[in-house]
Amino acid sequence: MRGKSGERRKRLGRWLKEVRWPARLQLPRARRGQRRLVQGLMAACVLALVPATWMRLEAGDRVGTTAEAPAREVAVVFGAGLWNGRPTPYLAHRLDAAAELYRTGKVKVVLVTGDNSRVEYDEPDAMRTYLTGRGVPDGRIVSDYAGFDSWDSCVRAKKIFGVDRAVLVSQGFHIHRAVTLCRSAGIDAYGVAVDEPRDATWYYGGARELAASGKAALDALFRPDPRFLGPEEPGVAEALAPSR
Repeated sequence: MRGKSGERRKRLGRWLKEVRWPARLQLPRARRGQRRLVQGLMAACVLALVPATWMRLEAGDRVGTTAEAPAREVAVVFGAGLWNGRPTPYLAHRLDAAAELYRTGKVKVVLVTGDNSRVEYDEPDAMRTYLTGRGVPDGRIVSDYAGFDSWDSCVRAKKIFGVDRAVLVSQGFHIHRAVTLCRSAGIDAYGVAVDEPRDATWYYGGARELAASGKAALDALFRPDPRFLGPEEPGVAEALAPSR
């Protein structure tokens, strides 16, 4: 019996040596792989931050409050979604800022640009209704129904509606991108950054902005045509006419 127990202990010892030593030899290799993974993640984070950082630098001192905004004939308000056919709180805050710009005489016309790619979803008309309820005359509001993203809105404001100088209105996490894109599209742009509480939506918007900034940098570099361009529209010029 003792001989059999001793043989079992010997076999167990040989098995432990076979299992442990290969594991010890592989450990440095595993650490090297972990270091490479961490380095790769850090590089990805840096690359993601580069476009957003560039846009902040590009916008420079062209971002401020409604009180600091220069007088321009046109304000451009970017869509930010609807809830049950009405502006989301973030979009409503943008429209409130645009209404304030109009009431204080900083702008004469408000160009609302958003998504109307399907019948049941109409951002520009919802934005118009909200603005008229805040005292902006209907004749001073112009709708762009093909503002499917920020680049499309900027290019269409320039090429379709003939906007050369404008005050842009959006939240702080988006406004630097908007100013940079509109300047790349040929518009002398100043951005009004709407204040928001640092809630979950704000942090989501900031994280989303990192992803969106990469596409925006490519748009600013290559300047593609928007998804829908179409013919020129006289809405802004007519709204600015002296008879108004």
